[in-house]
Amino acid sequence: MIISASRRTDIPAFYSEWFINRIREGYVLNKNPFNANQIKRIPLTPYQVDAIIFWTRNPKPLMKYLDELNEKGFNYYFQYTITGYPREIEKHTPHPLKAIETFIELSDKIGKEKVIWRYDPIIFTQYTDFDEHVRLFDKISKSLENKTDKVVISFADPYKKITKKLEALEFQDILETKSKLYELAKIMSDIATSRNMIVESCSEEIDLDYYNIKHGKCIDDNLIENLFNINLNIHKDKNQRKECGCVQSVDIGIYNTCSHGCTYCYATYSDNVVEKNKLLHNPNSPMLIGNLEDLNDEVLKGLNIEHTLF
Repeated sequence: MIISASRRTDIPAFYSEWFINRIREGYVLNKNPFNANQIKRIPLTPYQVDAIIFWTRNPKPLMKYLDELNEKGFNYYFQYTITGYPREIEKHTPHPLKAIETFIELSDKIGKEKVIWRYDPIIFTQYTDFDEHVRLFDKISKSLENKTDKVVISFADPYKKITKKLEALEFQDILETKSKLYELAKIMSDIATSRNMIVESCSEEIDLDYYNIKHGKCIDDNLIENLFNINLNIHKDKNQRKECGCVQSVDIGIYNTCSHGCTYCYATYSDNVVEKNKLLHNPNSPMLIGNLEDLNDEVLKGLNIEHTLF
Protein backbone atom coordinates (compact mmCIF):
# COMPACT_ATOMS: atom_id res chain seq x y z
CA MET A 1 0.00 0.00 0.00
CA ILE A 2 1.16 3.52 -0.85
CA ILE A 3 0.09 6.45 1.32
CA SER A 4 -0.49 9.85 -0.25
CA ALA A 5 -0.03 12.63 2.30
CA SER A 6 -1.69 14.42 0.65
CA ARG A 7 -3.15 15.76 -2.59
CA ARG A 8 -6.00 17.24 -0.56
CA THR A 9 -4.01 19.26 1.96
CA ASP A 10 -0.48 20.09 3.10
CA ILE A 11 0.05 17.62 5.94
CA PRO A 12 3.78 18.38 6.43
CA ALA A 13 3.14 22.13 6.73
CA PHE A 14 0.05 22.13 8.96
CA TYR A 15 -0.51 18.68 10.46
CA SER A 16 2.90 17.18 11.18
CA GLU A 17 2.23 16.56 14.88
CA TRP A 18 -1.01 14.79 14.03
CA PHE A 19 0.74 12.73 11.35
CA ILE A 20 3.54 11.49 13.60
CA ASN A 21 0.98 10.66 16.30
CA ARG A 22 -0.84 8.50 13.75
CA ILE A 23 2.44 6.82 12.80
CA ARG A 24 3.07 6.06 16.48
CA GLU A 25 -0.44 4.64 16.88
CA GLY A 26 -0.12 2.66 13.64
CA TYR A 27 -3.35 3.73 11.94
CA VAL A 28 -5.50 6.64 10.80
CA LEU A 29 -9.26 7.02 10.41
CA ASN A 30 -10.18 8.79 7.21
CA LYS A 31 -13.54 10.02 5.96
CA ASN A 32 -14.64 9.34 2.43
CA PRO A 33 -14.67 12.83 0.83
CA PHE A 34 -17.91 11.97 -0.96
CA ASN A 35 -19.64 10.20 1.95
CA ALA A 36 -18.98 11.64 5.42
CA ASN A 37 -20.69 8.65 7.04
CA GLN A 38 -18.06 6.26 5.70
CA ILE A 39 -14.81 6.10 7.62
CA LYS A 40 -11.94 3.78 6.82
CA ARG A 41 -9.29 2.51 9.16
CA ILE A 42 -6.00 2.78 7.27
CA PRO A 43 -2.94 1.02 8.71
CA LEU A 44 0.24 3.06 9.05
CA THR A 45 2.95 0.52 9.81
CA PRO A 46 6.16 -0.09 7.84
CA TYR A 47 4.99 -3.66 7.27
CA GLN A 48 1.83 -2.55 5.47
CA VAL A 49 3.00 0.71 3.89
CA ASP A 50 5.37 0.39 0.95
CA ALA A 51 5.98 4.13 0.73
CA ILE A 52 4.63 7.51 1.79
CA ILE A 53 4.50 10.35 -0.72
CA PHE A 54 4.42 13.78 0.90
CA TRP A 55 2.99 16.72 -1.06
CA THR A 56 4.01 20.05 0.43
CA ARG A 57 5.03 23.67 0.15
CA ASN A 58 6.68 23.62 3.55
CA PRO A 59 8.13 20.39 4.96
CA LYS A 60 9.96 22.20 7.75
CA PRO A 61 7.54 21.20 10.57
CA LEU A 62 7.83 17.52 9.54
CA MET A 63 11.59 17.42 9.18
CA LYS A 64 12.19 17.00 12.93
CA TYR A 65 10.28 13.70 12.70
CA LEU A 66 12.12 12.23 9.70
CA ASP A 67 14.72 10.45 11.83
CA GLU A 68 11.88 8.72 13.65
CA LEU A 69 10.32 7.66 10.36
CA ASN A 70 13.69 6.30 9.28
CA GLU A 71 14.16 4.38 12.53
CA LYS A 72 10.73 2.82 12.18
CA GLY A 73 11.61 1.71 8.64
CA PHE A 74 9.32 3.86 6.52
CA ASN A 75 10.08 4.67 2.89
CA TYR A 76 9.12 8.11 1.62
CA TYR A 77 9.80 10.89 -0.83
CA PHE A 78 8.58 14.46 -1.30
CA GLN A 79 6.70 16.33 -4.00
CA TYR A 80 7.78 19.88 -3.09
CA THR A 81 6.10 22.86 -4.77
CA ILE A 82 7.92 26.16 -5.24
CA THR A 83 6.55 28.65 -7.76
CA GLY A 84 7.37 32.09 -6.38
CA TYR A 85 4.00 33.54 -7.40
CA PRO A 86 2.88 36.84 -5.79
CA ARG A 87 0.50 37.08 -2.83
CA GLU A 88 -2.41 37.86 -5.12
CA ILE A 89 -2.16 34.21 -6.26
CA GLU A 90 -0.59 32.44 -3.27
CA LYS A 91 -1.63 34.27 -0.11
CA HIS A 92 0.22 32.45 2.63
CA THR A 93 2.88 30.22 1.10
CA PRO A 94 6.47 30.54 2.38
CA HIS A 95 8.60 33.22 0.78
CA PRO A 96 10.36 31.58 -2.19
CA LEU A 97 13.83 32.23 -0.75
CA LYS A 98 12.79 30.51 2.48
CA ALA A 99 11.19 27.67 0.53
CA ILE A 100 14.40 27.18 -1.47
CA GLU A 101 16.46 27.19 1.71
CA THR A 102 14.25 24.48 3.22
CA PHE A 103 14.32 22.50 -0.02
CA ILE A 104 18.12 22.44 0.03
CA GLU A 105 18.15 21.45 3.70
CA LEU A 106 15.73 18.59 3.02
CA SER A 107 17.65 17.45 -0.06
CA ASP A 108 20.91 17.38 1.88
CA LYS A 109 19.24 15.39 4.65
CA ILE A 110 17.48 12.65 2.69
CA GLY A 111 19.04 12.78 -0.79
CA LYS A 112 18.15 14.78 -3.88
CA GLU A 113 16.48 11.81 -5.55
CA LYS A 114 13.81 11.85 -2.83
CA VAL A 115 12.88 15.52 -3.25
CA ILE A 116 11.05 16.39 -6.47
CA TRP A 117 10.53 20.02 -7.36
CA ARG A 118 7.07 21.01 -8.63
CA TYR A 119 6.64 24.18 -10.66
CA ASP A 120 2.96 23.55 -10.62
CA PRO A 121 0.53 24.72 -11.77
CA ILE A 122 1.72 27.10 -14.47
CA ILE A 123 -0.95 29.78 -14.41
CA PHE A 124 -1.17 32.74 -16.77
CA THR A 125 -2.64 35.85 -15.13
CA GLN A 126 -2.16 39.59 -15.00
CA TYR A 127 0.65 38.89 -12.50
CA THR A 128 2.27 35.90 -14.18
CA ASP A 129 2.74 36.28 -17.90
CA PHE A 130 5.06 34.37 -20.23
CA ASP A 131 8.21 36.31 -19.34
CA GLU A 132 7.51 36.08 -15.62
CA HIS A 133 7.27 32.29 -15.80
CA VAL A 134 10.59 32.14 -17.63
CA ARG A 135 12.16 34.39 -14.99
CA LEU A 136 10.79 32.43 -12.04
CA PHE A 137 11.61 29.01 -13.49
CA ASP A 138 15.14 30.10 -14.32
CA LYS A 139 15.76 31.65 -10.91
CA ILE A 140 14.36 28.78 -8.85
CA SER A 141 16.02 26.07 -10.94
CA LYS A 142 19.36 27.83 -10.59
CA SER A 143 18.97 27.77 -6.81
CA LEU A 144 18.01 24.09 -6.82
CA GLU A 145 20.74 22.88 -9.17
CA ASN A 146 22.15 19.54 -7.97
CA LYS A 147 19.55 19.45 -5.17
CA THR A 148 16.94 17.52 -7.18
CA ASP A 149 16.86 15.29 -10.25
CA LYS A 150 13.40 16.22 -11.49
CA VAL A 151 10.95 19.05 -11.93
CA VAL A 152 7.24 18.43 -12.51
CA ILE A 153 5.08 20.91 -14.41
CA SER A 154 1.39 21.21 -15.17
CA PHE A 155 -0.92 23.87 -16.53
CA ALA A 156 -3.69 25.35 -14.38
CA ASP A 157 -7.19 24.00 -14.95
CA PRO A 158 -10.15 26.41 -14.60
CA TYR A 159 -12.21 24.31 -12.17
CA LYS A 160 -15.79 25.54 -11.75
CA LYS A 161 -15.34 25.81 -7.98
CA ILE A 162 -12.70 28.52 -8.40
CA THR A 163 -13.95 30.33 -11.51
CA LYS A 164 -14.60 33.61 -9.69
CA LYS A 165 -11.17 33.60 -8.10
CA LEU A 166 -9.54 33.04 -11.48
CA GLU A 167 -11.59 35.79 -13.13
CA ALA A 168 -10.25 38.27 -10.57
CA LEU A 169 -6.72 37.33 -11.66
CA GLU A 170 -7.57 37.76 -15.36
CA PHE A 171 -6.79 34.09 -15.93
CA GLN A 172 -5.78 33.01 -19.43
CA ASP A 173 -5.90 29.36 -20.47
CA ILE A 174 -2.49 28.66 -22.03
CA LEU A 175 -3.86 25.42 -23.51
CA GLU A 176 -5.82 27.58 -25.93
CA THR A 177 -2.60 29.12 -27.27
CA LYS A 178 -0.52 26.12 -28.24
CA SER A 179 2.30 28.11 -29.84
CA LYS A 180 3.02 29.92 -26.58
CA LEU A 181 2.73 26.69 -24.61
CA TYR A 182 5.25 24.92 -26.85
CA GLU A 183 7.61 27.88 -26.70
CA LEU A 184 7.49 27.90 -22.91
CA ALA A 185 7.92 24.11 -22.75
CA LYS A 186 11.08 24.32 -24.87
CA ILE A 187 12.56 27.10 -22.75
CA MET A 188 11.82 25.27 -19.50
CA SER A 189 13.21 22.01 -20.84
CA ASP A 190 16.42 23.71 -21.96
CA ILE A 191 16.84 25.47 -18.62
CA ALA A 192 16.20 22.28 -16.64
CA THR A 193 18.61 20.26 -18.77
CA SER A 194 21.34 22.84 -18.21
CA ARG A 195 20.82 22.31 -14.47
CA ASN A 196 20.86 18.52 -14.51
CA MET A 197 17.11 18.07 -14.14
CA ILE A 198 14.59 16.19 -16.21
CA VAL A 199 11.12 17.64 -16.74
CA GLU A 200 7.91 15.64 -16.49
CA SER A 201 4.32 16.76 -16.93
CA CYS A 202 1.55 16.03 -14.44
CA SER A 203 -1.92 14.96 -15.60
CA GLU A 204 -1.58 16.62 -18.99
CA GLU A 205 -3.12 15.28 -22.19
CA ILE A 206 -0.88 17.42 -24.38
CA ASP A 207 2.19 15.67 -25.80
CA LEU A 208 5.47 17.45 -25.06
CA ASP A 209 7.83 14.61 -25.97
CA TYR A 210 9.41 16.73 -28.71
CA TYR A 211 10.73 19.00 -25.96
CA ASN A 212 12.02 16.09 -23.84
CA ILE A 213 9.12 16.43 -21.41
CA LYS A 214 7.55 13.04 -20.69
CA HIS A 215 4.21 12.26 -19.08
CA GLY A 216 5.06 11.63 -15.43
CA LYS A 217 3.76 9.75 -12.42
CA CYS A 218 3.80 11.75 -9.20
CA ILE A 219 3.05 8.56 -7.30
CA ASP A 220 5.55 6.52 -9.24
CA ASP A 221 5.89 2.76 -8.81
CA ASN A 222 9.14 2.68 -10.81
CA LEU A 223 10.71 5.37 -8.66
CA ILE A 224 9.61 3.64 -5.47
CA GLU A 225 11.04 0.31 -6.61
CA ASN A 226 14.36 1.90 -7.58
CA LEU A 227 14.69 4.08 -4.48
CA PHE A 228 13.81 1.44 -1.92
CA ASN A 229 14.73 -1.81 -3.67
CA ILE A 230 11.27 -3.31 -3.41
CA ASN A 231 8.88 -4.95 -5.87
CA LEU A 232 5.38 -3.59 -6.32
CA ASN A 233 2.42 -5.24 -7.99
CA ILE A 234 0.21 -2.22 -8.44
CA HIS A 235 -1.89 -0.59 -11.14
CA LYS A 236 -2.89 2.87 -12.29
CA ASP A 237 -5.10 4.72 -9.83
CA LYS A 238 -8.61 4.55 -11.30
CA ASN A 239 -9.79 7.27 -8.93
CA GLN A 240 -7.63 9.87 -10.67
CA ARG A 241 -8.44 11.49 -14.00
CA LYS A 242 -7.54 9.72 -17.23
CA GLU A 243 -4.44 11.81 -17.92
CA CYS A 244 -2.95 11.07 -14.49
CA GLY A 245 -0.23 8.42 -14.56
CA CYS A 246 -0.11 7.82 -10.81
CA VAL A 247 -0.43 4.32 -9.42
CA GLN A 248 -2.95 3.38 -6.76
CA SER A 249 -2.57 5.01 -3.37
CA VAL A 250 -4.58 5.87 -0.28
CA ASP A 251 -4.92 9.56 0.45
CA ILE A 252 -5.21 10.46 4.15
CA GLY A 253 -5.99 14.15 3.69
CA ILE A 254 -9.22 16.13 3.72
CA TYR A 255 -10.39 18.88 1.39
CA ASN A 256 -10.67 22.45 2.69
CA THR A 257 -8.01 22.06 5.37
CA CYS A 258 -5.01 23.80 3.77
CA SER A 259 -4.16 27.37 4.84
CA HIS A 260 -1.77 28.35 2.04
CA GLY A 261 -4.55 30.25 0.27
CA CYS A 262 -3.65 29.43 -3.34
CA THR A 263 -6.39 30.85 -5.57
CA TYR A 264 -6.08 28.08 -8.18
CA CYS A 265 -6.34 25.16 -5.75
CA TYR A 266 -9.04 22.57 -6.48
CA ALA A 267 -8.73 21.10 -2.96
CA THR A 268 -9.42 24.37 -1.11
CA TYR A 269 -12.39 26.28 -2.43
CA SER A 270 -13.82 27.83 0.76
CA ASP A 271 -11.65 29.87 3.11
CA ASN A 272 -14.49 29.92 5.65
CA VAL A 273 -14.66 26.13 5.73
CA VAL A 274 -10.87 25.97 6.14
CA GLU A 275 -11.07 28.19 9.22
CA LYS A 276 -13.89 26.08 10.69
CA ASN A 277 -12.00 22.87 10.02
CA LYS A 278 -8.84 24.21 11.68
CA LEU A 279 -10.84 24.76 14.87
CA LEU A 280 -11.97 21.12 14.74
CA HIS A 281 -8.45 19.72 14.36
CA ASN A 282 -7.07 17.74 17.30
CA PRO A 283 -3.50 16.44 16.86
CA ASN A 284 -4.33 13.51 19.14
CA SER A 285 -7.43 12.43 17.22
CA PRO A 286 -7.33 9.44 14.86
CA MET A 287 -9.08 11.70 12.31
CA LEU A 288 -7.55 14.80 10.75
CA ILE A 289 -10.66 16.84 11.51
CA GLY A 290 -12.86 16.14 14.53
CA ASN A 291 -13.17 13.16 16.87
CA LEU A 292 -15.31 10.06 16.80
CA GLU A 293 -17.07 11.13 19.99
CA ASP A 294 -18.10 14.39 18.32
CA LEU A 295 -20.23 12.60 15.73
CA ASN A 296 -23.99 12.68 16.29
CA ASP A 297 -26.09 9.58 16.86
CA GLU A 298 -27.34 9.46 13.29
CA VAL A 299 -23.81 9.47 11.89
CA LEU A 300 -22.61 6.97 14.46
CA LYS A 301 -25.47 4.66 13.55
CA GLY A 302 -24.43 4.62 9.93
CA LEU A 303 -20.71 4.60 10.65
CA ASN A 304 -18.76 2.08 8.62
CA ILE A 305 -15.18 1.51 9.80
CA GLU A 306 -13.25 -0.94 7.72
CA HIS A 307 -9.65 -1.92 7.10
CA THR A 308 -8.08 -0.71 3.87
CA LEU A 309 -5.50 -3.15 2.61
CA PHE A 310 -3.97 -3.49 -0.87
